[in-house]
Amino acid sequence: MNIPKILSISFLSILMFGCGGTQKKLLPYSLKLSNKDKRYQHGDWAGFKLISNGSDVPEALSFFLDGKALETKGDSVKLIANSLGNKTLELRISGDNNSYKLSEKIKVFAEKGPELYTYTIVNTYPHDINAYTQGLEFYKDTLYESTGLRGFSSLRKVDFKTGKVLKKLALPDAIFGEGITILNNRLYMLSWQSGKGFVFDPTTFKELSQFSYGQSKEGWGLCNDGKKLFKSDGSQKIWFLDPQNLSEVSHIELATNKSFFKNTNELEYVNGLIYANVYQKESVMVINATSGAIEGVVNFAGLKKRVTPHSEIDVLNGIAYHPTRKTFFVTGKKWDKMFEVRIEKK
Repeated sequence: MNIPKILSISFLSILMFGCGGTQKKLLPYSLKLSNKDKRYQHGDWAGFKLISNGSDVPEALSFFLDGKALETKGDSVKLIANSLGNKTLELRISGDNNSYKLSEKIKVFAEKGPELYTYTIVNTYPHDINAYTQGLEFYKDTLYESTGLRGFSSLRKVDFKTGKVLKKLALPDAIFGEGITILNNRLYMLSWQSGKGFVFDPTTFKELSQFSYGQSKEGWGLCNDGKKLFKSDGSQKIWFLDPQNLSEVSHIELATNKSFFKNTNELEYVNGLIYANVYQKESVMVINATSGAIEGVVNFAGLKKRVTPHSEIDVLNGIAYHPTRKTFFVTGKKWDKMFEVRIEKK
C-alpha cells in the first residue's frame, strides 16, 4: 500500500504499544478526519490525513469499525458498520518496530432515508375505553394486553373480536405498567420507572420472577424475535436482552440518513423489522432490528378521529401482528376501538 506523507482523521488520545509492554507516549503522528463534524452515512468513503511528525515511517495502516477491518483506497476508508449510531473508528499503525492504536468517535447514519407507509382498515373491534394501553401482543391466537397508570396497571387476556377481558391481573398500585412480550411460554412485562420488570406464566398469570434493569433505567416497550428480547427505554437505543437472565447483551441506535431518533414506545417484531409506536405521535417507525436503520414510517393520522372522543382519551399506542391473518392490530390509550389494518407503501 502506498502511504502518502499526508493522509486523514483527528484523534484525541494516543496509545503506543512497544515490545516491552504498553506505555502512554505521544505518537509521532497527527491525524484528521476530512469531515469536521464526524457525521457519516453507512457506506461512505471517509477522507483522512496522517501527518508524520518525525522520522518514523509507517509500514502499514489498518482501520477497524465494530471490530471488523475496513477497506481503504489511498487516503479514504469505507465505513461499513454492524449497526448505526455513535461509533469508535480505530486505526492501527505499524512501523519501525513499533505499533500504535488510535481511535476517534464518529456518528454513522443510515445509507438512505425511510420510505413512507400508509394503512387500510380491515376491521374495527371494541376496546376497553378505560384501558391505558401500553403493550399488545398475540400469543397462540390470544391477544394479551398490558395497561399503565399507577393504581390502574394490569395484565390482560382479551377476546379481540368482542373486546371482552377474559383474564385480568391487577398490578400493585406503585407499579406503572409498560410493554409486554411472550417467549418460550414466559410473559415478560416492564414497569416504567420502578427499575424492574416481571416474568409471568402466560396461562395462569402467576408471577415467576422479577428482574432489574441495567443501563436502561426505564421500561417502555418489549418484543422478541424468537431468541432474544428487544427493550425500548425512551432513548435512541433499543436494548437486546437475554431471555434467560434478562441481562442487557447489546443495543442498536435508531437513525435515519440524517438524524438519530428516540421515544420509541410499544414494539412489535415481524420478519427482521421492529414496528415501534412513537410516543405522542400518530406514527409508527419501521426499524431494521439488526442495524437500527429506520427504514420506514407509517402515518396513522386520521385513526384517532374514528374513536369516540372523551375527556381522558390519549395517544395512539399498542401494535400487535397476527401471523395467520397477516394483519396488524392497533389501538390507543383509552380508545374504545381497536383497528385491524394492513400496512402498505404509500
